[in-house]
Amino acid sequence: MELSMTMDEVLHQVVRLQGSGESLNKKHIKKNYPDLMKNALYYYPSWDHVLHKAGVVH
Repeated sequence: MELSMTMDEVLHQVVRLQGSGESLNKKHIKKNYPDLMKNALYYYPSWDHVLHKAGVVH
């Protein structure tokens, strides 16, 4: 699998999306940001783990 983001870039994008008021709902991210979801699930076992590691509340 070819990845387009590092682990840190995944977390930074999640924080940026939250800061801009974007929904962090898993279905929304999968539909609108498929590369983010693909990369996130490569590094972390679940979307909830990503959110926890990024320190965001959805």
